[in-house]
Amino acid sequence: MPSLRHELLLHAIPRVRRSRELDSEESERARLERCQADLDRSLRLPPGLRRRLELTTEQVGDTPVHTLVPRGGGGSGRSVLYVHGGGFVSGIDGAHVRYAARLATTYDAHVLLPDYPLTPTHTWRESHDDLVDLAARLAEAGPLVVAGDSAGGNIALAVALSLRGRGAAQPDALLLHAPWVDLTTSTPATSWFARRDPWLRESKLRVYARWWAGSEDDLARPEVSPALADLHDLSALPPTLLFCGTRDLLLPGCRLLVGRAEEAGWPLTYVEEPGLIHVFPLLPGVPEAARAWRTTTDFLAGRGWRAWT
Repeated sequence: MPSLRHELLLHAIPRVRRSRELDSEESERARLERCQADLDRSLRLPPGLRRRLELTTEQVGDTPVHTLVPRGGGGSGRSVLYVHGGGFVSGIDGAHVRYAARLATTYDAHVLLPDYPLTPTHTWRESHDDLVDLAARLAEAGPLVVAGDSAGGNIALAVALSLRGRGAAQPDALLLHAPWVDLTTSTPATSWFARRDPWLRESKLRVYARWWAGSEDDLARPEVSPALADLHDLSALPPTLLFCGTRDLLLPGCRLLVGRAEEAGWPLTYVEEPGLIHVFPLLPGVPEAARAWRTTTDFLAGRGWRAWT
């Protein structure tokens, strides 16, 4: 049974995020373009994190990439490429920064947060190759985990697939939180789960998916819908940990990915939590998130990533 803290956030988050169905594609595009025009793409750490972490930013193609490193640390050679979610329309928020900071301090790692160009004014094409180049460089330099939540989980998986296609070094592991991996929304159960999800809206996701793809014809490409990639390509991916709750519109796509992983022989560990909402491992102060973190540390320890002591 979900915790009281989770149930409070279940009601609070949709209000805070102003979750609502699509009015019209034109008005949504105009709203997002206004919001993105005012978006501050610099990353500022709160005082508590500034005391513990150093922050630098580099430009990789059209993408600013922010790197967090523990003060006095960072010597492990480990890196985490963490790709933020937000439906491909929203930038990095506090939840992403807090989670990235936790990864950095726990594993004495460089955690890189790419602030990739957003849709509707950009598609996957403006950032994909740059992120694959970045991941290849990191994987050559030392141990690497590629991670992401929601739309960022899509990008993380697509990047790993493209690394495989290049014959480049693979990450040690993938870490995916409710990744949006099927932008065709082809799974029959999608509309049923949409009615159970208090946060995500199917009408918006269909439009965002088409904008990110650039056209209907590109929706099924592996760079856009990585769950639909060829089984041979999936089979070569590194060990992966995937979380999803059952009050999440993206659950059918996650289940599709799990089924295809089984067919491909790809070592994917799947944790499905009854009654939990979208990207629950990133929620603050939630017992279920603490449990997911313990599962994550156990999983990464099995890949040679033990906590920094």
